[in-house]
Amino acid sequence: MLDLSFVRENLPRVEEMLRQRGADPAAVLRDFREVDAERRQAITEAETLKAQRNRASEDIARLKKSGQDASAAMAATKELREQIQTKEKAASDLDGRLRDILAGIPNMPHASVPVGHSAEENLEVRRWGAPPQFAFVPKPHWDLGPELGVLDLERAVKLTGARFAVYWDLGAKLERALANFMLDLHTREHGYTEVLPPYLVNSESMYGTGQLPKFADDLFRVPHGEKDLWLISTAEVPVTNLYRDEVLEAARLPISLTAYTPCFRSEAGSYGKDVRGIIRQHQFQKVELVKFSRPENSYEEHEKLTHNAETILQKLGLHYRVVNLCTGDMSASSAKTYDLEVWLPGQQLFREISSCSNFEAYQARRANIRYRPEGKNKTEFVHTLNGSGLAVGRTWVAIVENYQQADGSVLIPEVLRSYIGADRITPRKF
Repeated sequence: MLDLSFVRENLPRVEEMLRQRGADPAAVLRDFREVDAERRQAITEAETLKAQRNRASEDIARLKKSGQDASAAMAATKELREQIQTKEKAASDLDGRLRDILAGIPNMPHASVPVGHSAEENLEVRRWGAPPQFAFVPKPHWDLGPELGVLDLERAVKLTGARFAVYWDLGAKLERALANFMLDLHTREHGYTEVLPPYLVNSESMYGTGQLPKFADDLFRVPHGEKDLWLISTAEVPVTNLYRDEVLEAARLPISLTAYTPCFRSEAGSYGKDVRGIIRQHQFQKVELVKFSRPENSYEEHEKLTHNAETILQKLGLHYRVVNLCTGDMSASSAKTYDLEVWLPGQQLFREISSCSNFEAYQARRANIRYRPEGKNKTEFVHTLNGSGLAVGRTWVAIVENYQQADGSVLIPEVLRSYIGADRITPRKF
């Protein structure tokens, strides 16, 4: 979330930011001014009453020491104590209302983010490679996968329901090979430390990275005793929250972590969108990249993280482009996001395969993740960053569509062959 003092002192800027993000400032900010003023007044009145109580306590001590009757002063002190409790409760209630408002305010976009209200206004930064040329009409993965016998959507519906998938044989091996290849590259060449986190997290973790309370409908909730647990929508959630409520030493920064996990999303509000194939699933696998950085270095780290994700696509020989998301297309928590979009010849379009974001201190403030700069006693919030490195299922789709052959088979990229033990996927039945 944003700092309270920043919002208070820069309200016109915050309102303009909300309009640039396509939001209604009145609906987001609600009664911020009034609640903030009432809270500050309640705190001031409580402090004034405490000063009066302290003076009264001194009077009581003096009266008792001199042997005089202190009952009236003691009664007044009791009344002051009750008034203080009333004011402190009012301040606490108003503080809760204020935090609720602050939690709903999105991040301030970086100056390099283009202003716009939809994906059509995103800014293409660069492209790599070229689309493959075919002597035949390329097929989409939802046709190729079943024909090859490696993707089974019908049995997935029988097992669970729509938007789930079953992978067979080399289809399953391709998914596993991609995850291993990505993790090996990020840990061996890019300097990330691999971590295997839980796939269920508590509400505090979801709040820390900004999924709660705003996006509860997009999540799978698992009631557990008196508290709720949540299936993770991305490894960003548990990995970022590893350092929740901790103070990191500056010498450790940047910290770079990577994790391979399943991701679970209810996709509320997306029904009828991308229903064919495995583009938008309730369960999919992803390799995530997460960084904790000093504020002054976070945009340099953002560029590095984005390049790390791009390297996967380059080594797989997949044509892609990098897009700087506009204000209206970014996530609420992000200050700047690059999307990597891979070319899918069977669908004749670019499709997002990774979002690489710098959240600045937005998540760290929610999750209370700080660091102690060298030579200073006062702690500061770190900057958090993350990106898919990559979404494994969509990479699977990109390989199947880009490496399809006229005979119906699919070549396996050379960098994956040692992981799979094969150089081609040919049709088979299961």
